[in-house]
Amino acid sequence: MTAISVLDLVMMGEEKNFSDSLNDITMLAKHVEQCGYNRFWIAEHHNMPGIASSATTIIMSHLASQTSSLRIGSGGIMMPNHSPLIIAEQFATLNTLFPNRIDLGLGRAPGTNSLTVQAIRGTNITSRELQDDVVTLQDYLLDNGMQPVRSIPEKQNIPMWILGSGLYGADLAAKMGLPFAFASHFAPFYLEQAISHYKENFKPSTYLEKPYVMVGVNVFAADTYEEAQYLASSHRQWVVNRNSGQSGLLPKPVENYISKISKEQLHAMEAELTYTAIGNKEEVGVWLQHFINFTGADELMIDARIYDPVARCRSYQLAAESINLT
Repeated sequence: MTAISVLDLVMMGEEKNFSDSLNDITMLAKHVEQCGYNRFWIAEHHNMPGIASSATTIIMSHLASQTSSLRIGSGGIMMPNHSPLIIAEQFATLNTLFPNRIDLGLGRAPGTNSLTVQAIRGTNITSRELQDDVVTLQDYLLDNGMQPVRSIPEKQNIPMWILGSGLYGADLAAKMGLPFAFASHFAPFYLEQAISHYKENFKPSTYLEKPYVMVGVNVFAADTYEEAQYLASSHRQWVVNRNSGQSGLLPKPVENYISKISKEQLHAMEAELTYTAIGNKEEVGVWLQHFINFTGADELMIDARIYDPVARCRSYQLAAESINLT
């Protein structure tokens, strides 16, 4: 059976504050754990109104403390924003606090604009090679005792993932023998190519014997198709607003949103949200099974930017039930 997991950006909704967002994701993490989900990953973004996931590892620690078996991870930590040593220290500490429950997903995008990158690190270092940083990070975590600088706590075996939305991440994950997570929930265009390249070029490693692929998908499930469409309107509004340079809080849902936007806005939004399941439990189940067959994915990572926290919990529950997870 294909495992399913959660990706969350800690979205802040209209007329809500940061505390509301943290309470909402805590409720969601507890709920999906009961529904049989495998992982709960938090993205890293900075200086983006409406997204409150900047202190990624702190939120991870909180969620891990509120759950008991759910794997908690980064989806992902953006390497240009941190030194490998700091990442090693933070994740080794998390892994000590919550043994065998922490995932380290890594990406090479900064998760923000160049001005904010300079504010984070004091310089723009986005050109640095991700592979070099990953190797350095592995050395810190495994610690053979020969490094002049050591990460404390040392000798931590933390599952490491390469995230990507194109061929670069697929190639790096394959060469390093690491699991690969593809961001098809918002960057669908190279999905097939990336998976094929990863599987064809995968080199077994001490971390992973055979390829392992997780793919992103948006899911909006409700008791009826009409209600699911209504719930999905918040995410759709957010995408259209961002494309118009007005990125902000997650809007409240509205009826018949698609009829309110231009053809150009609709085309851009639908292109980004190509891999999106909307409907009742049966409809979502059929869509997800087709997507699993199409991609050959080992695991699905579900993103559902739904305004109402109760409806969002219900959507994730129906998604799990739709593929007989519960």
